[in-house]
Amino acid sequence: MQLPRFTAKYNMSDSFLLDRNLSMEVVRVTEIPAISAFQLMGGGDERAADQAAVVSMHSALNSMVMDGTVRIGEGLQSDTEKLYTGESVGTGIGPKVDVAVLPLEGKSIVARGGPNAMSVIAMAEHGGFLDVPDIYMEKIAIGPGFPDGVVDLDTTPGKNLNQLAEARGCHIKDLIVCLLDRPRHTKLIAAIRETGVRIRMILDGDVSGIIQVAEMDGGADIYMGSGGASQGILAAAALRGLGGQMQGRLILRNAEDLTALKAIGIDDSTYKYSVNEMAFGHVTFAATGVTYGAMLNGVKIKANGVITHSMVTCSQTGTLRYIKAHYDFTRRYVND
Repeated sequence: MQLPRFTAKYNMSDSFLLDRNLSMEVVRVTEIPAISAFQLMGGGDERAADQAAVVSMHSALNSMVMDGTVRIGEGLQSDTEKLYTGESVGTGIGPKVDVAVLPLEGKSIVARGGPNAMSVIAMAEHGGFLDVPDIYMEKIAIGPGFPDGVVDLDTTPGKNLNQLAEARGCHIKDLIVCLLDRPRHTKLIAAIRETGVRIRMILDGDVSGIIQVAEMDGGADIYMGSGGASQGILAAAALRGLGGQMQGRLILRNAEDLTALKAIGIDDSTYKYSVNEMAFGHVTFAATGVTYGAMLNGVKIKANGVITHSMVTCSQTGTLRYIKAHYDFTRRYVND
């Protein structure tokens, strides 16, 4: 059998090489903080676990040959010492990229020793991420292969679920909805339950929740609810490579949120952002499991080292890779 030849779609443009070269390097940047946070799993100190991940990711990023700028980070420079929004990272030479980071998604999960904690990063061409303040975002997401407009933030949960079931060719009760277990979702959960669908409530980590609906074996069909706006950008970056639909709308809870929105030049808080509006251009996304999860195994201890399990996807090629890395601590340091 003759294999198909790659044609002009896969020519070796600068942007293609950027995606290809970053893919393996970016996984290393999530493996190291995942290992650091894992060492504190179940210790009850979520701040310590988070800081361990932040310090490790900061060090790994600064060893990368790139001219990077943190666009989605740990907060403003006045709030955090490392990985603050606007910080320059990398060696200062090489490709100019924007970086969105979440060194530890699920710090409370790690403190409890629960499932689905991850270390997450996305990289894009300069100007590739929507600038959002540290506020909440309403989100709805489904996987690839559906017509545009199957679900919409302005549609009732029941109608969205009925339309998704029809598009899938299944009974509505066969669907699984993923959302965060939060008091703010009480009414949403009640509306979902009225339809008879099954629900998967997660304790933390809406980036992993949204990825579940796009990943083949993720175990959920649709994500609904609200969470951090920065996590929405990272989830959109993942969907750029995995495929799928997502809408996000910023939530104004108080006057401070409105001030933060106007400070970055957003006047319309009712606007519904699509995946391509939140993360655009050529985007590379990677995540490494810290604790055991539906998609990624957590860090595992072996003789003289650990094993990590990661995923990386690139928007230009739509390639998804799972990477199992074996670290031998007798031969090298983790942060080499």
